Amino acid sequence: MLTDLHLRDFVIVEEAQLAIDPGMTALTGETGAGKSIVVDALSMIAGGRASGDVVREGAERAEVAATFAALPPAALAWLEDQSIAHDGEVLARRVVGADGRSRAYLNGQPVPLQSMRQFADLLIDVHGQQEFQQLVSRDAQRSLLDEHAAATGILSRVAALHASLRDGERELEARRAVAANADARRDLLRFEIAELGDALNGVTDIAALFIERKRIADRGRLAQAARAALTLCYDGEDGSAHDLLARALAALRPTTATDPDLHAVAGQLESVAIELREAADTLRRYLEALDVDPASLEETERRAAVLEDLARKHRVRPEELPARAGALARELDGLETSVADLAQLEERCAARRAQYGQTAGELSAARRAAATDLAKRITALMQPLGMPGGRFEIALVTDTGSCAAHGQDAVDFLVAANPGQTAKPIARVASGGELSRIGLAIQVAAAARTRTACLVFDEVDTGVGGATAEIVGRQLRALAQTGQVLCVTHLPQVASQAHAQWRVAKESNGRSTRARIERLDEAGRVEEIARMLGGVEVSAQARAHAQEMLGRGAEARTPRPSKRSRPAR
Repeated sequence: MLTDLHLRDFVIVEEAQLAIDPGMTALTGETGAGKSIVVDALSMIAGGRASGDVVREGAERAEVAATFAALPPAALAWLEDQSIAHDGEVLARRVVGADGRSRAYLNGQPVPLQSMRQFADLLIDVHGQQEFQQLVSRDAQRSLLDEHAAATGILSRVAALHASLRDGERELEARRAVAANADARRDLLRFEIAELGDALNGVTDIAALFIERKRIADRGRLAQAARAALTLCYDGEDGSAHDLLARALAALRPTTATDPDLHAVAGQLESVAIELREAADTLRRYLEALDVDPASLEETERRAAVLEDLARKHRVRPEELPARAGALARELDGLETSVADLAQLEERCAARRAQYGQTAGELSAARRAAATDLAKRITALMQPLGMPGGRFEIALVTDTGSCAAHGQDAVDFLVAANPGQTAKPIARVASGGELSRIGLAIQVAAAARTRTACLVFDEVDTGVGGATAEIVGRQLRALAQTGQVLCVTHLPQVASQAHAQWRVAKESNGRSTRARIERLDEAGRVEEIARMLGGVEVSAQARAHAQEMLGRGAEARTPRPSKRSRPAR
């Protein structure tokens, strides 16, 4: 329950302290006096957006603070979850600078605006005139029905399942697009893998193969060089290196016993002779190897040419062809596996679709039950609101083949304002005044089911008057029996039903304008109700009528204790 509301430098209010009683409180005043300032302040406490425009001219910042007591269990649990200390009361505070920057506090602890909004949703419910116009929207109608059905939890599950199913179906669509070309790709991969396998069969070292190919291509020049070297080293008739070395050894042998140094030199020459002989043998074997069978030469050339062609085809170096073959084999395995994966994904999507359908069906059942109850309540409330014999219906069309985050239902509010008429969509048959009255009936019916402690109505009685206005007041007063109702009104029939009344007046000294908010005593209420009845000049007859209206209202009201309050300056 809201117990106190403090405004400082807010719009045209310099400072105001309102002590709010339980029951129904009316806010009245001349047109343009700023009655809705209090509603705007509570909207800020409820987490609404605010700009620097709410700061009073000449001030640095605006401040709104609201104290709540007798908190409902949900609000207490929320405070515990957020680790916000409290003693059964909470001071919610918003500060907005002239630069538009906003800060929010709960019991002095800074909190994000979203957190302030979550907490206020458990305590305040603001209803304004614009909501009546929104009633023609099917989305708004569906949301109101869901609130009446207390279907928030199941609606969240439906939305989560819808998101999961949407993601799964997107993946499935992408996989199917890939699978559409998979057969042709698999055939190409099998061909290329087989082609590479044939070319690489028996080739253990690709680099060695190309070295052999180059050696064969240059075998004439290589043979000539090898023969020349062999002749000079060993086989030459005109003095080879071997012959010269043999002569050198023959010259040194007689002296080796006499001088150890010459003996060592002779040993070195003998080693050179042995290495020279081994080199000659190697050259002979090399020359024999160059004499290759022409068929082998042709096969080597063919293999090398095939590998070169495949390397160009796959845009790799010849020695990288084995790795390329492995990559193609892995891609082929992946395509084969993707067929099984696609089947599994289809099964998962089917399971999600079935789960979505089941949960959406539960949501539809909850909506149908709530629609019947809500339609009966609204129809009953329409009767005294100038629409005797009127009827309200809620059409619910379920398309089990559809899939949306809000479920499978299309919701349409239908109304017959007069007896004997066929119920039609509310946007087509309701006039402005009828829409206001029907909207009020909807809001009252919806508010009767809510657990919110404080209900705020901003001129929701627009478009009604006379006896109907008195019925509106009674309905708002009835809501206040189990909670707290704040109502901005211009109707004396409504204001007279309130347990307490505040008047908003605008004052100007020619240089600045201020709003004054004051709590009215019984005499002040008579004067204010009389003003609302009679206009500028308040007659004795208007005062008597006002006294009579307040007397009738007092008979229906449960006495409420008053609180001392400091008026706004």
